[in-house]
Amino acid sequence: MTYFAIAVFVIAYACIISERFNNATVALVGAGLMILLPVIESRDVFYSQASGIDWDVIFLMLGMMIIVSVLRQTGVFEYAAIWSVKRANGSPLRIMILLTLVMAIASAVLPNVVSVLLIAPVTLLVCDRLAINPVPLLMAEVFASNIGGAATLVGDPPNIIIGARRGLSFNAFLFNMAPVVIIVMLVFVAALPLLFRGRSRADPERIADVMAVDENEALQNRPLLIKSAVVMAVVFTGFVVSEAIHLQPSLVALLGAGILVLTSRLEQSEYLSNVEWDTLLFMVGLFVMVGALFKTGVIKTLGEMAADATGGNVLVTTMLILGVSTCLSGIIDNVPYVATMTPIVGHLASLIPGQSHHHVLWWALALGGDLGGNLTAIGSSANIVMIGIALKSGNPISFWQFTRKGALVTVLSAVLCALYLWLRYFVLS
Repeated sequence: MTYFAIAVFVIAYACIISERFNNATVALVGAGLMILLPVIESRDVFYSQASGIDWDVIFLMLGMMIIVSVLRQTGVFEYAAIWSVKRANGSPLRIMILLTLVMAIASAVLPNVVSVLLIAPVTLLVCDRLAINPVPLLMAEVFASNIGGAATLVGDPPNIIIGARRGLSFNAFLFNMAPVVIIVMLVFVAALPLLFRGRSRADPERIADVMAVDENEALQNRPLLIKSAVVMAVVFTGFVVSEAIHLQPSLVALLGAGILVLTSRLEQSEYLSNVEWDTLLFMVGLFVMVGALFKTGVIKTLGEMAADATGGNVLVTTMLILGVSTCLSGIIDNVPYVATMTPIVGHLASLIPGQSHHHVLWWALALGGDLGGNLTAIGSSANIVMIGIALKSGNPISFWQFTRKGALVTVLSAVLCALYLWLRYFVLS
Protein backbone atom coordinates (compact mmCIF):
# COMPACT_ATOMS: atom_id res chain seq x y z
CA MET A 1 0.00 0.00 0.00
CA THR A 2 2.81 2.39 0.89
CA TYR A 3 4.54 2.01 -2.47
CA PHE A 4 1.24 2.34 -4.31
CA ALA A 5 0.44 5.58 -2.47
CA ILE A 6 3.89 6.97 -3.30
CA ALA A 7 3.57 5.93 -6.95
CA VAL A 8 0.14 7.52 -7.37
CA PHE A 9 1.28 10.75 -5.75
CA VAL A 10 4.49 10.94 -7.83
CA ILE A 11 2.64 10.25 -11.11
CA ALA A 12 -0.05 12.81 -10.25
CA TYR A 13 2.61 15.34 -9.34
CA ALA A 14 4.39 14.69 -12.65
CA CYS A 15 1.12 15.23 -14.53
CA ILE A 16 0.57 18.52 -12.72
CA ILE A 17 4.10 19.67 -13.52
CA SER A 18 3.74 18.67 -17.18
CA GLU A 19 0.71 21.01 -17.49
CA ARG A 20 -0.77 18.73 -20.17
CA PHE A 21 -3.80 17.85 -18.04
CA ASN A 22 -6.38 19.73 -16.02
CA ASN A 23 -5.10 19.92 -12.42
CA ALA A 24 -8.49 19.23 -10.85
CA THR A 25 -8.93 16.13 -13.03
CA VAL A 26 -5.46 14.83 -12.10
CA ALA A 27 -6.03 15.38 -8.37
CA LEU A 28 -9.47 13.74 -8.41
CA VAL A 29 -8.24 10.73 -10.41
CA GLY A 30 -5.32 10.33 -7.99
CA ALA A 31 -7.67 10.60 -5.03
CA GLY A 32 -10.01 8.06 -6.62
CA LEU A 33 -7.19 5.56 -7.05
CA MET A 34 -6.18 5.99 -3.41
CA ILE A 35 -9.78 5.28 -2.32
CA LEU A 36 -10.45 2.37 -4.70
CA LEU A 37 -7.42 0.28 -3.78
CA PRO A 38 -8.16 1.19 -0.87
CA VAL A 39 -5.16 2.98 0.62
CA ILE A 40 -7.50 5.34 2.44
CA GLU A 41 -11.10 4.84 3.56
CA SER A 42 -14.14 7.10 3.68
CA ARG A 43 -13.82 7.81 7.39
CA ASP A 44 -10.20 8.90 6.80
CA VAL A 45 -11.25 11.16 3.91
CA PHE A 46 -14.28 12.83 5.49
CA TYR A 47 -13.79 12.69 9.26
CA SER A 48 -10.08 12.49 10.10
CA GLN A 49 -8.29 15.69 11.11
CA ALA A 50 -4.94 14.14 10.33
CA SER A 51 -5.52 12.44 6.97
CA GLY A 52 -8.81 13.83 5.71
CA ILE A 53 -9.97 16.79 3.66
CA ASP A 54 -9.50 20.06 5.53
CA TRP A 55 -13.11 21.20 5.31
CA ASP A 56 -12.32 24.40 7.21
CA VAL A 57 -10.07 25.53 4.35
CA ILE A 58 -12.53 24.42 1.63
CA PHE A 59 -15.56 26.12 3.18
CA LEU A 60 -13.59 29.22 4.15
CA MET A 61 -12.68 29.60 0.47
CA LEU A 62 -16.23 28.87 -0.70
CA GLY A 63 -17.77 31.42 1.67
CA MET A 64 -15.27 34.14 0.71
CA MET A 65 -15.67 33.41 -3.02
CA ILE A 66 -19.42 34.02 -2.69
CA ILE A 67 -18.82 37.26 -0.75
CA VAL A 68 -16.39 38.43 -3.44
CA SER A 69 -18.99 37.64 -6.13
CA VAL A 70 -21.51 39.87 -4.37
CA LEU A 71 -18.91 42.61 -3.90
CA ARG A 72 -18.22 42.59 -7.64
CA GLN A 73 -21.76 43.83 -8.28
CA THR A 74 -21.04 47.07 -6.36
CA GLY A 75 -18.13 48.31 -8.48
CA VAL A 76 -15.86 48.53 -5.43
CA PHE A 77 -13.06 46.63 -7.18
CA GLU A 78 -13.08 49.10 -10.07
CA TYR A 79 -12.95 51.92 -7.51
CA ALA A 80 -9.95 50.33 -5.75
CA ALA A 81 -8.20 49.72 -9.09
CA ILE A 82 -8.48 53.36 -10.18
CA TRP A 83 -7.45 54.56 -6.71
CA SER A 84 -4.34 52.33 -6.79
CA VAL A 85 -3.26 53.58 -10.22
CA LYS A 86 -3.64 57.19 -9.13
CA ARG A 87 -1.68 56.72 -5.90
CA ALA A 88 1.14 55.02 -7.85
CA ASN A 89 1.05 57.66 -10.64
CA GLY A 90 0.50 54.85 -13.15
CA SER A 91 3.92 53.21 -12.57
CA PRO A 92 3.62 49.38 -12.81
CA LEU A 93 6.49 48.95 -10.33
CA ARG A 94 4.91 51.30 -7.80
CA ILE A 95 1.56 49.56 -8.26
CA MET A 96 3.25 46.19 -7.67
CA ILE A 97 4.93 47.44 -4.49
CA LEU A 98 1.71 49.06 -3.24
CA LEU A 99 -0.41 45.95 -3.83
CA THR A 100 2.17 43.54 -2.38
CA LEU A 101 2.39 45.63 0.80
CA VAL A 102 -1.41 45.76 1.04
CA MET A 103 -1.51 41.99 0.48
CA ALA A 104 1.10 41.31 3.19
CA ILE A 105 -0.69 43.49 5.75
CA ALA A 106 -4.10 42.02 4.89
CA SER A 107 -2.71 38.48 5.14
CA ALA A 108 -1.41 39.18 8.64
CA VAL A 109 -4.89 40.18 9.83
CA LEU A 110 -6.97 37.76 7.74
CA PRO A 111 -6.40 34.23 6.45
CA ASN A 112 -4.14 34.70 3.41
CA VAL A 113 -6.58 32.86 1.14
CA VAL A 114 -9.16 35.53 1.98
CA SER A 115 -6.67 38.31 1.18
CA VAL A 116 -5.95 36.74 -2.21
CA LEU A 117 -9.66 36.51 -3.01
CA LEU A 118 -10.13 40.19 -2.19
CA ILE A 119 -7.04 41.75 -3.77
CA ALA A 120 -6.55 39.64 -6.93
CA PRO A 121 -9.70 41.04 -8.62
CA VAL A 122 -8.42 44.58 -8.01
CA THR A 123 -5.09 43.64 -9.59
CA LEU A 124 -6.75 42.23 -12.69
CA LEU A 125 -8.77 45.40 -13.12
CA VAL A 126 -5.69 47.61 -12.67
CA CYS A 127 -3.83 45.64 -15.32
CA ASP A 128 -6.82 45.71 -17.65
CA ARG A 129 -7.04 49.50 -17.31
CA LEU A 130 -3.33 49.90 -18.10
CA ALA A 131 -3.15 47.05 -20.66
CA ILE A 132 -0.26 45.35 -18.85
CA ASN A 133 0.43 41.70 -18.09
CA PRO A 134 -1.07 40.86 -14.64
CA VAL A 135 0.98 37.69 -14.09
CA PRO A 136 4.02 39.34 -12.42
CA LEU A 137 1.74 41.31 -10.09
CA LEU A 138 -0.34 38.25 -9.18
CA MET A 139 2.78 36.20 -8.45
CA ALA A 140 4.34 38.97 -6.35
CA GLU A 141 1.10 39.29 -4.39
CA VAL A 142 0.75 35.61 -3.59
CA PHE A 143 4.39 35.49 -2.44
CA ALA A 144 3.59 38.45 -0.19
CA SER A 145 0.46 36.72 1.13
CA ASN A 146 2.48 33.71 2.28
CA ILE A 147 5.11 35.97 3.85
CA GLY A 148 2.62 38.30 5.56
CA GLY A 149 0.43 35.41 6.70
CA ALA A 150 3.33 33.99 8.71
CA ALA A 151 3.25 36.96 11.10
CA THR A 152 0.18 36.03 13.12
CA LEU A 153 -1.87 33.12 14.41
CA VAL A 154 -4.72 33.71 11.96
CA GLY A 155 -2.69 34.60 8.85
CA ASP A 156 -1.86 31.13 7.53
CA PRO A 157 -3.52 27.73 8.18
CA PRO A 158 -0.26 26.10 9.42
CA ASN A 159 -0.07 28.72 12.19
CA ILE A 160 -3.63 27.93 13.25
CA ILE A 161 -2.72 24.22 13.45
CA ILE A 162 0.46 24.89 15.48
CA GLY A 163 -1.30 27.36 17.76
CA ALA A 164 -4.16 24.95 18.47
CA ARG A 165 -1.99 21.89 19.11
CA ARG A 166 0.72 23.65 21.14
CA GLY A 167 -1.47 26.24 22.86
CA LEU A 168 0.40 29.26 21.47
CA SER A 169 -1.47 32.57 21.62
CA PHE A 170 -1.99 35.30 19.04
CA ASN A 171 0.49 37.50 20.94
CA ALA A 172 3.09 34.72 21.02
CA PHE A 173 3.02 34.48 17.23
CA LEU A 174 3.10 38.25 16.86
CA PHE A 175 6.07 38.64 19.21
CA ASN A 176 8.14 35.79 17.77
CA MET A 177 7.14 35.70 14.08
CA ALA A 178 6.35 39.30 13.12
CA PRO A 179 9.93 40.67 13.44
CA VAL A 180 11.40 38.24 10.90
CA VAL A 181 8.35 38.55 8.64
CA ILE A 182 8.90 42.32 8.49
CA ILE A 183 12.56 41.76 7.60
CA VAL A 184 11.74 39.19 4.90
CA MET A 185 9.02 41.42 3.47
CA LEU A 186 11.29 44.47 3.25
CA VAL A 187 13.99 42.45 1.49
CA PHE A 188 11.37 40.93 -0.83
CA VAL A 189 10.02 44.38 -1.79
CA ALA A 190 13.58 45.62 -2.41
CA ALA A 191 14.18 42.59 -4.67
CA LEU A 192 10.98 43.05 -6.75
CA PRO A 193 12.64 45.11 -9.53
CA LEU A 194 15.22 42.34 -10.05
CA LEU A 195 12.80 39.44 -9.55
CA PHE A 196 10.36 40.72 -12.18
CA ARG A 197 12.65 42.56 -14.57
CA GLY A 198 10.60 41.56 -17.61
CA ARG A 199 7.36 43.20 -16.43
CA SER A 200 5.31 45.23 -18.90
CA ARG A 201 5.44 49.00 -19.29
CA ALA A 202 2.18 50.90 -19.20
CA ASP A 203 1.02 52.96 -22.16
CA PRO A 204 1.20 56.72 -21.22
CA GLU A 205 -2.16 57.30 -22.91
CA ARG A 206 -3.76 54.56 -20.81
CA ILE A 207 -2.27 56.07 -17.65
CA ALA A 208 -3.59 59.51 -18.60
CA ASP A 209 -7.05 58.06 -19.23
CA VAL A 210 -7.15 56.41 -15.80
CA MET A 211 -5.79 59.49 -14.03
CA ALA A 212 -8.66 61.52 -15.56
CA VAL A 213 -11.35 59.13 -14.28
CA ASP A 214 -13.26 59.90 -11.08
CA GLU A 215 -13.09 56.65 -9.11
CA ASN A 216 -16.38 57.46 -7.34
CA GLU A 217 -18.20 57.00 -10.65
CA ALA A 218 -17.21 53.31 -10.61
CA LEU A 219 -19.44 52.63 -7.60
CA GLN A 220 -22.64 51.23 -9.12
CA ASN A 221 -24.76 49.96 -6.23
CA ARG A 222 -24.15 51.96 -3.07
CA PRO A 223 -26.89 50.31 -0.94
CA LEU A 224 -25.42 46.87 -1.69
CA LEU A 225 -21.95 48.25 -0.97
CA ILE A 226 -23.08 49.40 2.48
CA LYS A 227 -24.64 45.99 3.21
CA SER A 228 -21.47 44.27 1.99
CA ALA A 229 -19.25 46.54 4.09
CA VAL A 230 -21.25 45.75 7.23
CA VAL A 231 -21.14 41.99 6.56
CA MET A 232 -17.41 42.12 5.74
CA ALA A 233 -16.66 44.02 8.95
CA VAL A 234 -18.57 41.40 10.96
CA VAL A 235 -16.83 38.55 9.11
CA PHE A 236 -13.36 40.05 9.64
CA THR A 237 -14.11 40.60 13.32
CA GLY A 238 -15.27 37.00 13.50
CA PHE A 239 -11.96 35.82 12.03
CA VAL A 240 -9.98 37.68 14.67
CA VAL A 241 -12.09 36.53 17.63
CA SER A 242 -13.00 33.09 16.24
CA GLU A 243 -11.11 31.29 18.98
CA ALA A 244 -12.86 33.27 21.73
CA ILE A 245 -16.35 32.70 20.30
CA HIS A 246 -15.62 29.04 19.46
CA LEU A 247 -16.59 29.47 15.82
CA GLN A 248 -14.22 28.40 13.06
CA PRO A 249 -13.32 30.99 10.37
CA SER A 250 -14.94 28.71 7.78
CA LEU A 251 -18.31 28.94 9.54
CA VAL A 252 -17.91 32.70 9.95
CA ALA A 253 -17.33 33.02 6.19
CA LEU A 254 -20.30 30.79 5.30
CA LEU A 255 -22.61 32.68 7.66
CA GLY A 256 -21.45 35.98 6.20
CA ALA A 257 -21.97 34.70 2.66
CA GLY A 258 -25.46 33.45 3.54
CA ILE A 259 -26.50 36.77 5.11
CA LEU A 260 -25.13 38.73 2.13
CA VAL A 261 -26.90 36.50 -0.42
CA LEU A 262 -30.16 36.78 1.53
CA THR A 263 -30.05 40.57 1.87
CA SER A 264 -28.68 41.33 -1.60
CA ARG A 265 -31.49 39.46 -3.40
CA LEU A 266 -29.15 38.70 -6.30
CA GLU A 267 -29.76 35.94 -8.81
CA GLN A 268 -27.98 32.64 -8.14
CA SER A 269 -25.85 33.07 -11.26
CA GLU A 270 -24.57 36.42 -9.95
CA TYR A 271 -23.39 35.36 -6.50
CA LEU A 272 -21.93 32.05 -7.76
CA SER A 273 -20.13 33.65 -10.72
CA ASN A 274 -16.73 33.86 -8.99
CA VAL A 275 -16.70 30.50 -7.24
CA GLU A 276 -13.58 28.67 -8.49
CA TRP A 277 -15.00 25.14 -8.57
CA ASP A 278 -11.91 23.74 -10.31
CA THR A 279 -9.71 25.15 -7.54
CA LEU A 280 -11.89 23.70 -4.79
CA LEU A 281 -11.97 20.25 -6.45
CA PHE A 282 -8.22 20.32 -7.01
CA MET A 283 -7.68 21.01 -3.31
CA VAL A 284 -10.07 18.21 -2.31
CA GLY A 285 -8.16 15.73 -4.47
CA LEU A 286 -4.81 16.96 -3.18
CA PHE A 287 -5.92 16.61 0.44
CA VAL A 288 -6.97 13.00 -0.20
CA MET A 289 -3.67 12.08 -1.90
CA VAL A 290 -1.57 13.65 0.85
CA GLY A 291 -3.86 12.05 3.44
CA ALA A 292 -3.01 8.66 1.91
CA LEU A 293 0.69 9.43 2.34
CA PHE A 294 -0.04 10.24 5.97
CA LYS A 295 -2.15 7.11 6.49
CA THR A 296 0.58 4.84 5.11
CA GLY A 297 3.21 6.52 7.32
CA VAL A 298 5.27 8.06 4.50
CA ILE A 299 5.23 11.61 5.88
CA LYS A 300 5.79 10.44 9.45
CA THR A 301 8.79 8.37 8.35
CA LEU A 302 10.29 11.38 6.60
CA GLY A 303 9.82 13.49 9.71
CA GLU A 304 11.32 10.89 12.01
CA MET A 305 14.31 10.44 9.70
CA ALA A 306 14.91 14.17 9.93
CA ALA A 307 14.58 14.07 13.72
CA ASP A 308 17.03 11.16 14.05
CA ALA A 309 19.62 13.04 12.02
CA THR A 310 19.98 15.88 14.57
CA GLY A 311 21.88 13.99 17.24
CA GLY A 312 20.07 15.89 20.02
CA ASN A 313 21.70 19.25 19.20
CA VAL A 314 19.08 22.00 19.60
CA LEU A 315 20.59 24.35 17.02
CA VAL A 316 20.99 21.55 14.47
CA THR A 317 17.44 20.37 15.19
CA THR A 318 16.09 23.89 14.71
CA MET A 319 17.86 24.40 11.39
CA LEU A 320 16.93 20.94 10.15
CA ILE A 321 13.24 21.50 10.97
CA LEU A 322 13.39 24.86 9.19
CA GLY A 323 15.11 23.37 6.11
CA VAL A 324 13.03 20.20 5.84
CA SER A 325 9.79 22.11 6.46
CA THR A 326 10.65 24.68 3.82
CA CYS A 327 11.30 21.98 1.21
CA LEU A 328 8.53 19.49 1.99
CA SER A 329 5.75 22.02 2.64
CA GLY A 330 6.44 23.46 -0.80
CA ILE A 331 5.99 20.05 -2.41
CA ILE A 332 3.07 18.44 -0.59
CA ASP A 333 1.08 21.52 0.60
CA ASN A 334 1.93 23.09 3.92
CA VAL A 335 -1.35 22.33 5.74
CA PRO A 336 -1.15 18.49 5.85
CA TYR A 337 2.63 18.65 6.25
CA VAL A 338 2.46 20.85 9.37
CA ALA A 339 -0.43 18.80 10.76
CA THR A 340 1.77 15.70 10.47
CA MET A 341 4.91 17.30 11.88
CA THR A 342 3.36 18.82 15.02
CA PRO A 343 3.50 15.60 17.12
CA ILE A 344 7.07 14.97 15.98
CA VAL A 345 8.16 18.52 16.84
CA GLY A 346 6.25 18.27 20.12
CA HIS A 347 8.25 15.18 21.05
CA LEU A 348 11.53 16.87 20.11
CA ALA A 349 10.61 20.00 22.08
CA SER A 350 9.84 17.91 25.17
CA LEU A 351 13.43 16.61 25.12
CA ILE A 352 14.94 20.12 25.36
CA PRO A 353 16.10 20.87 28.93
CA GLY A 354 15.09 24.21 30.52
CA GLN A 355 12.98 26.94 28.93
CA SER A 356 15.48 29.05 26.94
CA HIS A 357 14.95 27.14 23.69
CA HIS A 358 11.59 25.61 24.51
CA HIS A 359 9.62 27.22 21.69
CA VAL A 360 12.26 27.71 19.02
CA LEU A 361 11.40 24.42 17.28
CA TRP A 362 7.79 25.57 16.86
CA TRP A 363 8.87 28.85 15.29
CA ALA A 364 11.18 26.93 12.95
CA LEU A 365 8.27 24.69 11.92
CA ALA A 366 5.93 27.66 11.43
CA LEU A 367 8.43 29.67 9.38
CA GLY A 368 9.37 26.69 7.22
CA GLY A 369 5.75 25.67 6.70
CA ASP A 370 4.51 29.18 5.91
CA LEU A 371 7.35 30.52 3.78
CA GLY A 372 8.04 27.16 2.14
CA GLY A 373 4.58 27.55 0.62
CA ASN A 374 6.17 29.90 -1.92
CA LEU A 375 8.34 27.13 -3.35
CA THR A 376 5.88 25.64 -5.85
CA ALA A 377 2.45 26.33 -7.28
CA ILE A 378 0.81 23.81 -4.90
CA GLY A 379 2.80 24.76 -1.80
CA SER A 380 -0.08 26.62 -0.16
CA SER A 381 -3.83 27.10 -0.49
CA ALA A 382 -3.23 30.76 -1.41
CA ASN A 383 -1.10 29.70 -4.39
CA ILE A 384 -3.76 27.33 -5.69
CA VAL A 385 -6.46 30.00 -5.37
CA MET A 386 -4.35 32.67 -7.09
CA ILE A 387 -3.45 30.36 -9.98
CA GLY A 388 -7.13 29.45 -10.35
CA ILE A 389 -8.08 33.14 -10.51
CA ALA A 390 -5.32 33.81 -13.06
CA LEU A 391 -6.45 30.89 -15.23
CA LYS A 392 -10.10 31.97 -15.17
CA SER A 393 -9.10 35.51 -16.20
CA GLY A 394 -7.21 34.19 -19.24
CA ASN A 395 -3.75 34.77 -17.75
CA PRO A 396 -2.49 31.27 -16.85
CA ILE A 397 0.55 30.88 -14.59
CA SER A 398 2.48 27.71 -15.39
CA PHE A 399 3.91 25.44 -12.69
CA TRP A 400 7.49 26.14 -13.74
CA GLN A 401 6.90 29.86 -14.21
CA PHE A 402 5.72 30.02 -10.61
CA THR A 403 8.44 27.72 -9.28
CA ARG A 404 11.33 29.61 -10.93
CA LYS A 405 10.38 32.78 -9.07
CA GLY A 406 9.07 30.99 -5.98
CA ALA A 407 12.31 29.08 -5.46
CA LEU A 408 14.29 32.32 -5.35
CA VAL A 409 11.87 33.89 -2.89
CA THR A 410 11.89 30.75 -0.74
CA VAL A 411 15.70 30.47 -0.59
CA LEU A 412 15.98 34.15 0.31
CA SER A 413 13.32 33.78 3.02
CA ALA A 414 14.90 30.61 4.45
CA VAL A 415 18.34 32.22 4.76
CA LEU A 416 16.91 35.26 6.55
CA CYS A 417 14.84 33.02 8.86
CA ALA A 418 17.86 30.85 9.70
CA LEU A 419 19.88 33.94 10.63
CA TYR A 420 17.00 35.29 12.70
CA LEU A 421 16.47 32.05 14.65
CA TRP A 422 20.20 31.69 15.30
CA LEU A 423 20.68 35.28 16.46
CA ARG A 424 17.53 35.65 18.54
CA TYR A 425 17.35 32.26 20.24
CA PHE A 426 20.96 31.12 20.41
CA VAL A 427 23.23 34.18 20.31
CA LEU A 428 21.15 36.86 22.09
CA SER A 429 19.00 34.67 24.36
